[in-house]
Amino acid sequence: MRFGGAENYSERLERTVLSPLARTSNRYYYFLFFLAAVVLWGLYAFIVQLSYGLEVTGMRDIVIWGLYLVNFVFFIGISHAGTLISAILRVTHAQWRTSVTRMAELITVVAISVGALMPIIDLGRPDRVWHIIVYGRFQSPLMWDIVSITSYLTGSLIYLYLPLIPDFALMRDRLGQEASSLKRKLYTFLAVGWRNTPQQRHRLEKAIGIMAVLIIPIAVSVHTVVSFVFSMLLRPGWDSTIFGIYFVIGAIFSGIASIIIVMAIFRKFFHLEEYITERHFRNLGYLLIVSLALYLYLTVSEYLTVGYKLEVEEKHLLEILMFGKNALWFWSFVVGGMVMPAFLIVFRKLPTVPRLVTASVLVNIGMWIKRFVIVIPTLEVPLMPFEFGAYHPSWVEWSITAGAFAAFILIFAILAKVIPLISIWEVAEETGAAQPLPEPSAESRGVVRRAL
Repeated sequence: MRFGGAENYSERLERTVLSPLARTSNRYYYFLFFLAAVVLWGLYAFIVQLSYGLEVTGMRDIVIWGLYLVNFVFFIGISHAGTLISAILRVTHAQWRTSVTRMAELITVVAISVGALMPIIDLGRPDRVWHIIVYGRFQSPLMWDIVSITSYLTGSLIYLYLPLIPDFALMRDRLGQEASSLKRKLYTFLAVGWRNTPQQRHRLEKAIGIMAVLIIPIAVSVHTVVSFVFSMLLRPGWDSTIFGIYFVIGAIFSGIASIIIVMAIFRKFFHLEEYITERHFRNLGYLLIVSLALYLYLTVSEYLTVGYKLEVEEKHLLEILMFGKNALWFWSFVVGGMVMPAFLIVFRKLPTVPRLVTASVLVNIGMWIKRFVIVIPTLEVPLMPFEFGAYHPSWVEWSITAGAFAAFILIFAILAKVIPLISIWEVAEETGAAQPLPEPSAESRGVVRRAL
């Protein structure tokens, strides 16, 4: 072996990471077909809503927000999984991050793209988005949302693309003449002339470092502004000064859980056990329990201060949350979204990966329910001396919600077959493989060519 163990590791790294791009089973296509069918059903429901108006939903003049805003807050929350957590780990030079940051950054881009559609669907008239941009008042938190989300998506795309440049160059250099000219031109264009020179590496690392520092305050501002949409209103349960940090910690909480779930899925199906180890799950498990403790503290603070004052409207809100028509939602969030995950994380009798994945699934289900608890019950509190009624989502809202989640999974599944889910050059650098990566063997080169 010309390069000894380093060459062997580099070849194995390329072959393992790029193999999913080369080989696709029929089950994968069946899965895509199923997701596409769910997305099309959601699209049909949206067409029905466009044809008949918001009358086909459960929203009315009193309960003006429903599942669409719940989904919006949830997707914007899990979008913090990638950019924020990846940036923090990069800034703190946590070396173990290299195997998971690419997946985390993809979660950010896909989640914020899907989540940003929810308020547009909620408008009922999507053409009015232009009116909001042109005629909107900048004093409105809704305008702040548009600016912050647009900035966050732009920054996240840049932050995702920069570490991809060396991998695009790797795929460009491994292409054979049998590859289509379109693929050669595409990867050549995306690689932007990367030759792995010391000067280029210095510039790239500097650019990634600048974006990592910039994206953290942008990410924090996004979910803070999302919270302002609620906390700027004089409604019971929303009129709170802790909503900014409450939403940010909740976003980090659900974001970490999302990373763990995605890591486990692709580790299993793409055979990435060598590069995504139990160490990665344990480290993210530590972050998950810390964020859970912070979120529990903020949740107790929120309801304790409300319960201590017991203003008339807030008393009614607590009653419908803890003992009334929304009690099932509230206690499902408390028990399923915080107590059970905490038990699974702290008590280590079960194997690490299944235990943390189960906890993460419960966390994300609980956090979606929590968003429901934040949005809906407050609007059901009567501000006049008569009962308002209740909000009941229609089949249209549930269908669009299912379509949104299916679209999230579908886009992620397609991207997993287009770009490497692990940053090859960063993992090779972390493990001390030869730099630049050595030329692969004929077998390895054949795998890469088929993948590209």
